[in-house]
Amino acid sequence: MHDQVLYRKYRPSNWDEVVGQEHIVSVLAQSIESGNFSHAYLFTGSRGTGKTSVARIFAKALGTNPEDISEIDAASNRGIDDIRALREAVRVLPFSSQFKIYIIDEVHMLSRDAFNALLKTLEEPPAHCIFILATTELDKVPDTILSRCQVFSFRKPTERTLVKEVERIAAEEKIVIDADSAALVAFLGDGSFRDTLSILQKVFSATKGRVITREITESVTGAPSLTVIHELYSALIARDIDALYQTLARAEEHHTDMMLLAQLLLDTMRLSLKYRYSPTSREEIEADHSEHYTEVIKKGAVESTEAISSRGIVALITAIERIAYASIPTLPLELAFIEMTGVENAVK
Repeated sequence: MHDQVLYRKYRPSNWDEVVGQEHIVSVLAQSIESGNFSHAYLFTGSRGTGKTSVARIFAKALGTNPEDISEIDAASNRGIDDIRALREAVRVLPFSSQFKIYIIDEVHMLSRDAFNALLKTLEEPPAHCIFILATTELDKVPDTILSRCQVFSFRKPTERTLVKEVERIAAEEKIVIDADSAALVAFLGDGSFRDTLSILQKVFSATKGRVITREITESVTGAPSLTVIHELYSALIARDIDALYQTLARAEEHHTDMMLLAQLLLDTMRLSLKYRYSPTSREEIEADHSEHYTEVIKKGAVESTEAISSRGIVALITAIERIAYASIPTLPLELAFIEMTGVENAVK
């Protein structure tokens, strides 16, 4: 397990192993099968969604050998001279393959002059060259470049997809991970396969045994415990602002990351509203979460229509936006709880 980091060990190496991007895989695979593929592609999507992995698989599926595949990090090679060197290199025929593949990662980092130089190559590319550009910031790529590429948008994987990956990889590594731990790792991965597996690696490395519990995962990642979420829920439902202050204070004493606490609380509240207003989703929610966490979700759905509400979620979203800039990390949450419980109106 420690010989190779997880995100490299479990990086997909063929079309069948790509998860969550079926809409892209089917088109690319079919284009190769029919021989109707483009000379330039642009893959866009948030970090860790598989853009570079799919580019490598595409190159492999075309029968391109490693010596004819060049990967360029535009963040480090962003100048006009770098692209001029690329333009010279593309003129050379492949060593042992039909095509030379150029994968340019973080292409939005290129300078304006470098983009202009790249454009000339994309306008009249050698028949033996295929370019695959990748970016996390599509809006920074000039329209002139976009117009010469087939653009594919990579989707962020859902938490359910990430949970399945966490559970699959734990099984491959012969480690038992409970449902709450897998859900927490997926939540912290924030829609990125790479980040999720990096967090899982951290948890694996800190685990002496072969069993991972929610408590171990919370301890390693610094995430708030379900007990804190349960206590906050109970205090919100009771509209007990003093209990909310006390719970936040205890969480701060245990060095809980307030941003993570707010985000986990927000996710729990979202599930509570979904459980309340969408009966057809209840079975799915219960299946996706442990009995303990489901009880917390149901508590908010059934026992409170005031604090655990759309208005409460808006207040919490505002708090999350402010936490990063607050000199007192708990203050945005304290203000949100005051609004959610309506205690100021009660005083008036």
